[in-house]
Amino acid sequence: MSGVWDRVIGQPAVVAELQAAVADTTAMTHAWLFTGPPGSGRSVAARAFAAALQCPDGGDGTCHACRTVLAGTHSDITVIDPEGLSIGAKEARELVFIAGRAPSQGRWQVIIVEDADRMTEHAANAVLKMIEEPPSRTVVMLCAPSLHPDDIKVTIRSRCRVVGLRTPAVDAVADVLVRRDGVDPALAAWSAGASGGHVGRARRLARDEEARLSRKAVLDIPLSLVSLAACLNAADDLVGAAQEETDTATDALDAAETEALKNSLGVGARGPGVAAASRGSAGQLKELERRQKVRATRIGRDSLDRALVDLAGIYRDALVLNSAPAEPLPLNHPDRRADAQELARRIGAEGALRRIEAVLACRVAIEQNVKPQIAMEALTVALRLPS
Repeated sequence: MSGVWDRVIGQPAVVAELQAAVADTTAMTHAWLFTGPPGSGRSVAARAFAAALQCPDGGDGTCHACRTVLAGTHSDITVIDPEGLSIGAKEARELVFIAGRAPSQGRWQVIIVEDADRMTEHAANAVLKMIEEPPSRTVVMLCAPSLHPDDIKVTIRSRCRVVGLRTPAVDAVADVLVRRDGVDPALAAWSAGASGGHVGRARRLARDEEARLSRKAVLDIPLSLVSLAACLNAADDLVGAAQEETDTATDALDAAETEALKNSLGVGARGPGVAAASRGSAGQLKELERRQKVRATRIGRDSLDRALVDLAGIYRDALVLNSAPAEPLPLNHPDRRADAQELARRIGAEGALRRIEAVLACRVAIEQNVKPQIAMEALTVALRLPS
């Protein structure tokens, strides 16, 4: 593999399928659905495919088309990457409008919807109509975790060509960190293993000591839950860490966005006609504030969800070690094998299963708008170790 396909890690069958579609336009499909677990590279594969479709050489990675697609500046590529909790009908209607346009410089008008599982019912219906009656030069690429009806409507799935990605092998992720990012081989191997094959998280763990410390703090929790006070303290720590991450991510961004909007509206300026031009600015600023709050909620939820996935992983490791101690089965957290063995000894297979179910129930509760503090306190109490 070479060119844009170098970005698609550990997915040779997927790359071969997409390359074949690029090479034979008569076999092209107007609607594609990329599925796979988090970190498998769904959106990366979609962007590489989009670049290859626009490239006269099938994705060489060096031409103007490839470079602008990968940089996010190509005029015929539209990417919807939801910052908020959902993709609403308004965004979907905009997509339908864009889909009806002819390509201005490329061969295709391409629309990529990341996290298509976040589409509301109205948005999904609009997208369904768009792919039922597609313009001849438009390609729609949807990215979702799975084919489950909770992630993507059955009617949409049935009208798409499905491309299933898998979690990349740890060795493939480590190789990319060394070759592309210049990470020390030992750190790359550890990061790849600790991330469970999640390419983005492996890169973050390799580059950011704060991310490594956050993961350690989460994985220290299970063996610390020896009392009610310890459970409540752990819940406070998890919620506090998520809030801190949210504040760090949004403070500077929110201020810059607000200042830019005020400048564009002429807020605070003086002169003839300025008052009339800036009339209605309060409504636009309020809408921006609403979007920023929704984005902050999403960042906080994503932070908590990473912690919950890590917790589920270590209880899964405890279950594996309890059920098949002599088998060389892969662990989610190989660097915490001793902790998983101690958990296996203290809670057994049934206790590990109950705790995994509690973690999964907590994920659902948070997505259903249960207050994070309440959800996390209920979880940590459920994870408490037996006396």
